[in-house]
Amino acid sequence: MSKLEATGLTKRFGRRPVIVNLDISFQSGKIFGLLGPNGAGKTTTFYLLVGFLPANRGKIYLDGNRIDHLPFFRRARLGIQYLPQEPSIFSHTTVRGNIRLALAGTRRRWDGRVEGIVDELGLRALLRRPALALSAGERRRVEIARALVTSPKFLLLDEPFTGVDPLTIAELQSLLGDLSRRGIGVVITDHNVRDALKITAYAYLIHEGRIIAQGTPEELLEDPLARRYYLGEDFSL
Repeated sequence: MSKLEATGLTKRFGRRPVIVNLDISFQSGKIFGLLGPNGAGKTTTFYLLVGFLPANRGKIYLDGNRIDHLPFFRRARLGIQYLPQEPSIFSHTTVRGNIRLALAGTRRRWDGRVEGIVDELGLRALLRRPALALSAGERRRVEIARALVTSPKFLLLDEPFTGVDPLTIAELQSLLGDLSRRGIGVVITDHNVRDALKITAYAYLIHEGRIIAQGTPEELLEDPLARRYYLGEDFSL
């Protein structure tokens, strides 16, 4: 089992604290949520974990080894993949080209394992399609495929359900469940807390850069701070 964890994670922009003394832990084979309102610090936390931003204080570990001194590409090679909310596919090429470019960064070949990922994500008929011609849901599947060909230990997805229709959300939820059952640790943020909590085993609720509640979806429903600052008194799953 792999573990990605951070202790005392703190980030300031100038004098303004954005993340304050966060302690978080994610394990492989489960889906975790990093939830909170806009501006709570969710995306910044992802940036700190993957190495896009340096922390002012705190430590980050992967499988017990400290990695916060490593640049983002070294962390990616160790198995931490990040999918931003904004489209991240290469628009000048095809679906096949996008996957090949992801493989090029790992020195891996297009083999039976990659073929399996293509089929699992329903991309076989789209391999020759230009990336610019993809729907939002198709684009998200290509982005996930690019991450999977690198054999990640953890997949961090920022707002994966934003901008896609309800049927595609259900498909993505099922896919993320399949990935966790394959042993990948999945961490998601999302504005739609109901969609996120439907599939998470454990979630952290961030408010103004601090964790104010954490637990299973059922435990968060019973937490007064979670209801006061995020869920609301009438929220139910």
